[in-house]
Amino acid sequence: MSANGTLANKHPLDSTDGTTTSGKDGRKVFFFDIDNCLYPKSYKIHDHMSELIDVYFQNHLSVSKEEATELHQRYYKDYGLAIEGLVRHHKVDPMEYNAKVDDALPLEDIIRPNPRLRKLLVDIDHSNIKLWLFTNAYITHGRRVVKLLGIEDLFEGITYCDYAAEKLLCKPRPEMYAKAMREAGVSDVKDCYFVDDSALNARGAKEYGWRSVHLVEPDAKAPETPVADYQIADLEELREVFPEIFTAQREPQAGAST
Repeated sequence: MSANGTLANKHPLDSTDGTTTSGKDGRKVFFFDIDNCLYPKSYKIHDHMSELIDVYFQNHLSVSKEEATELHQRYYKDYGLAIEGLVRHHKVDPMEYNAKVDDALPLEDIIRPNPRLRKLLVDIDHSNIKLWLFTNAYITHGRRVVKLLGIEDLFEGITYCDYAAEKLLCKPRPEMYAKAMREAGVSDVKDCYFVDDSALNARGAKEYGWRSVHLVEPDAKAPETPVADYQIADLEELREVFPEIFTAQREPQAGAST
């Protein structure tokens, strides 16, 4: 991935100011969330991150562990991102936060290449569908995750929460979905597919007009009322939800009858 967010050896993007942009070429775009979406919650990366966030709150706000956890959860609920609450109410340096939290995660000890996920992404018709990453994390974290998963070369760009910006913008704010469309080079909301494990983000995408999929793993609690157009328990189910975008269907699992 280059400094401006271009992934692997795909065509160079035309931005020179650190943002990720792609020219319009008539293809639809499939936006993929990263954390707890491209890898399972069982990796417990979110737990590691929560611990680092709570420690950061304790050290920089001089609060107890219990107060840190409560504040962290409140900011996540109110803003969709703990860092936005910190910047908005406590004027912390978001880049220092990123270094102490996201970039401090021991991802290399947890994430391994995922051939099954790679095949799913390869089987999408890239002549008609552009794959794009869409995350509330900073670009350095997103880059580490997809590289470790072995899928970095399959995505043509990334829209991320720019911690260095004067005003933070993240999902599920409508402006963030507009930013993703602009950067991915797509103008019609009907040409946008999206999958995310966050109910807030999946709902936001549906309300914005995207074809939204909420990923709810089997052991996770599903919302009482569906928040998206579709709800799945495994990314492989995208083959059944959107068969028109795949060039190949799911292979039978070992031992399955034919």
